[in-house]
Order: sequence, then structure tokens, then C-alpha cells
Amino acid sequence: MEQIGVVGLSYRHAGVDQVARLSIDRAALPQRLPELRTALGAAELVYLGTCNRVEVLYATGDGLPAGDLRGPVLEQLGGRAAPPGQAPRLLRAWAGESAIEHVLLVACGLDSAQAGEREIAAQLRLAWESAREAGTCGPLLNRLLGEALGMANRVQRLSSGIRAPSLADLAVEQMLHHLGESRPSVALIGVSPMTRRCGLALADAGVPLLIVNRTLAAAEAFAAEVNGRAVALETFREQPEAVAGLVLAAGGGTAVLAEPTLGRLTSHSPRPTLAIDFGVPPNLDPDAARRARIERIGMDELVHAVEEQRLNQLLRLAPVRAAIDEQLSRLRAEMASRAIGPRLAELREAFERIAAEEAERALGAQLHTLDPAEQEAVRRLTERVAHSLVHLPISGLRAAAPYTTTDVLEAFFREAHQHRRGSSTHHVPASAKTAPCNP
Repeated sequence: MEQIGVVGLSYRHAGVDQVARLSIDRAALPQRLPELRTALGAAELVYLGTCNRVEVLYATGDGLPAGDLRGPVLEQLGGRAAPPGQAPRLLRAWAGESAIEHVLLVACGLDSAQAGEREIAAQLRLAWESAREAGTCGPLLNRLLGEALGMANRVQRLSSGIRAPSLADLAVEQMLHHLGESRPSVALIGVSPMTRRCGLALADAGVPLLIVNRTLAAAEAFAAEVNGRAVALETFREQPEAVAGLVLAAGGGTAVLAEPTLGRLTSHSPRPTLAIDFGVPPNLDPDAARRARIERIGMDELVHAVEEQRLNQLLRLAPVRAAIDEQLSRLRAEMASRAIGPRLAELREAFERIAAEEAERALGAQLHTLDPAEQEAVRRLTERVAHSLVHLPISGLRAAAPYTTTDVLEAFFREAHQHRRGSSTHHVPASAKTAPCNP
């Protein structure tokens, strides 16, 4: 458990511009993830980047506890050496059990701007898939993320009676208010969890939708789901249709729609245009939108709007928090037991080996007069006694492992190893016990 760490920042203590500055473009992940893992000296690594958070999950090798990697992470994601003290001010770090708890909270939406939202689970799964494709994920993080996403599914069942709105729900409310009763067309730029949730809700409200995406096939597939139309992004850039609203959540490190496109779009529209921009960095340059007379609502505005609702939502999700605590307790015990499993097996073998050696010494000395059947009975009895005796410390260690530190466990095994060496080197040889003492 102590091998796992998390470093990152989110809307809770950093602005969206800072999140954007440290984001990795999805297209660059196959190359960047192995480089980042090597630079951080990690054995395993997963990068999670969303509209309002950037986090690096990592695991160390050889049983080493996860250290504080805020400085190296900031240097690698920021592209330059950070001034002294900047990394601790900007980034947050979790290690060991607190890191595992944080990942569970994130997966279940309890660390999101809109508590209980479910898009984060899909984003975490996508991050996991990217790491596996890049070859940077391994057994520890695979297990953790599998448990976290399984917990997210369980939470959805627990909270089925609790409506957990997301930033997408807030965006839909804003858009419907802007459209009014006439329900003119809205363009969704990018096919992502955010645009999907917005698109499904807008379609249910009777809003005609235009799906715009770099890959036309993905746009057409989504358009079929919402009874809309599809167009390639390049086509829309050259010949934007008149729409009353834009919902943008596309990847890339630059603005998706340039100022000339915005000018053509508003010149064709008979009414003001509202743009809701989930992009980090922004998919729509705020200054360009203002010059084109487009009202833009970005992530900063959306996050600020939901912060007031967060406490009430967390109180309603108290059963979810309790379920996470239960899962964390189980994982703590299981992962601690698995971590010391090989050492416990070694301890058991050492007990049984020492007992067997002592039995053989006795059978060669004091008990040498026993017949073969009696000697075999002594060996079996010795084996059973050794097995019974070693069961007590092993059971105690299994029970204590989730609640103690690696240093304490290492001290126990180190002391046990020294005693085992002593028991095997400080015995009187059998020949000395049996040889006559001649004056």
C-alpha cells in the first residue's frame, strides 16, 4: 500500500488556467507516459487529465514507499525547472493509504466540483486504458484502478435514489434558459463524456443538434444516438452553420474555433450565441469570443456556480462515503497481507526447517536408539509442532500489517532473520555430543 502515490492539482486549490498549463494532450500520451515514468523513477504510472484536474498516479518498485514527487512532476509537466517552493504551493501529494483513499474518492465523484457526478469514472477508465496501451501500468495500479472503478459502479447503485448532477447538467440548464421556447439548433464540438451528457439531455428537451468532431465517423455515430446531424470539424470551421449555442469539449492544446470562424458563425445567426466551454485549455479563446459578441461560459464560471451546492450534495452522499471507508478498510487488509505474503512464507519455512534440523540432531544423538518407525513418528510430531507454533506469529503479523508501517515490519523480519541465523550456527555438533570425553 505504501508503494502507491498521487501528485496533482484540481479546481479545489488551483485555477483552470493552472490545470491547463500542466495538461498533456491526449494525442501525446503514448510518447509522454513512458518518458514521464522514467523521469520520475516510477515502476508504474497513470496520468489523469480532465476539465478541472491533472493527477499523476504512480507506484514504486521493490517495495519502496512512495516519496513526494511534487517537484519532479511540476518540472516534467510544466516543461521547465520550478522556482523553489512553487511545487508544494501548487501541487497536492498523497502517499500510501491516503493515496488509495483519494483515488476511490475521485472515482466515485466525491472529489469533483459537482459532488457525485459520474463522468469522472469514465475519464478515469480512459486514463487507465491509455496507460495500459503505453505500457506504463502494472499490477499495483491495475488492482487499484480496478477496485476504484468497481467501487464507482457500486456507488451508482447505492446512490440510485440520489440525483447527482454534473457540470454537464448545469451547462444544459444554462443552454435551455438561453434558447427559450423556440429551441433553435445547438452545435456540440467534440465527442466526449461531457458533450454526450449534454447532447442526450438537450435532445430529450427537443433541441436540434449538430455534432462536430475531427473524426466524422465518431460524429455520425453520436448523431445517430441523439437524432442529430454530423459534420467534420474542418468543414464546420470553413462553413459554420447558424446555431444559437455551442457546447465545446474537444482535446488539443489550442483553440478549436479560430476568430474568423466565430465571425462567420455570428454573422449567419439571427440571435445571440451562447458558448459553454469545457475545454482545458479553453476550446474558445475568451477574447476572440468577446470580439465576436459570443457569450462564453468557461470552466471557472461553471465550477464557481456549483461550489455553493457542494456541501448539501456531500451530505446527501453520506452512504457513499461510508461505503468507500468500508472498501478502504478491506483493501488495506488485503494489500498489506499480500505485500508481506512472501516474507511470511519464508518465516514459515524457516520455522519448519529449524525444527526439522533439531529433530535430526536429536535422532542422531539422544534418540539414536529409536527404531525407524519411532524416528518417523518424531519427525511428524516435530513438523506438526513447528506448524502450530509458527501459526501464532504469522496470524499476528497478518492482523497487524494493515495498521503498522513498513519500518516496523522490516524490524520484525530483520530480528527474526538474525535469530534464525543464530539458531543454525550456534548448535553443538552432533559428533561433539556423542563423542566420549577422554581426560
